[in-house]
Amino acid sequence: METAAMCFDEQVSEISPMFSDDAFSRLDATDDATFYARDRFVSHLDSLALSTVKHVIGSLIADERPAILDLMAGWDSHIPEAIDPSEVVGLGLNENELKENKALTEYVLHDLNREPRLPFSDNRFDVVINTVSVDYMTRPVAVFEEVARVLKPGGLFLVIFSDRMFPQKAVRLWRESSHDERVILVDEFFKQSGGFEKTSFFVSRGKPRPADDKYADSAPLSDPVYAVYADKKGGPASRKPRPVLSMGYGDLRSKEEVENKNVCIKETLCCPYCDQKLSKWEVPDNPFCQTWDNEFMYICFNDLCPYFVRGWDKMYRDTLQGMSYRLMYNPEKDRCFPIPVPSHHALKDGIIE
Repeated sequence: METAAMCFDEQVSEISPMFSDDAFSRLDATDDATFYARDRFVSHLDSLALSTVKHVIGSLIADERPAILDLMAGWDSHIPEAIDPSEVVGLGLNENELKENKALTEYVLHDLNREPRLPFSDNRFDVVINTVSVDYMTRPVAVFEEVARVLKPGGLFLVIFSDRMFPQKAVRLWRESSHDERVILVDEFFKQSGGFEKTSFFVSRGKPRPADDKYADSAPLSDPVYAVYADKKGGPASRKPRPVLSMGYGDLRSKEEVENKNVCIKETLCCPYCDQKLSKWEVPDNPFCQTWDNEFMYICFNDLCPYFVRGWDKMYRDTLQGMSYRLMYNPEKDRCFPIPVPSHHALKDGIIE
């Protein structure tokens, strides 16, 4: 049975797009040191997304006085002040940015694409973080293997990414993948490296972009934040598991509050989670392979409803599906239930009022 499983894994590997000849090719194949020689003292995510990054890092690092490696670092490591590390080493390509990074106790200039081997001893770090840079790795599995080598047993490797990038330096496989496929891709890097326990996932998407952000008019939604993380194999059995991450938008009402509002939803036709008026929605002939007898439903199409916004994270954690759900009210049965949606635009073409 084990041999058969191994053969199956090998067959999957052979057909994976990871193993195509040009999967990690780039539009700009010139020396990375030249490209990153230009100082870029800018935030690569909006302020809400950056606060989410800090939340993820702060929630997952539980060690006292941890030794941290910031892999492919810039001028900000996004480490919350509540964490008191024994050291933070930044590895990157722009010396001016690394010098300005106040979190770093040390920095190293090193090109991972030229030489994936990390210039550190075995089992040195408690935590390795990589923020919005995994898309530029041309030999990611080799880098992940090196991360496993320099981490202490049970140490955390946290990979955070979004949808912003320098397209000329991002590898082809990343550029051509959807958001959900990128999560799977990073998960595959962990698996292929062989040095980590089972991965965990976190996603924050669908939140409103801060009003003062320069892209607020053209892109109303905040930059999504995805995290894939795992502990190095061999950690102590007594180690407490990492917390389950969750970070929604807005106040999620208590179960009692929601139930009280549900009692009168037939009269109010308002969402019990956000109080927005429900939209009358025409039922298709066979939505999601299920047939309903009534001709229409009522759905909350408020993109800022906490029920909908928090659904993205819950669906990732529960099913690893890049979907959320909206609240739907069935007037014939006088009850509410979730209806899954793959995007903000899904089902909106059925609104009739």
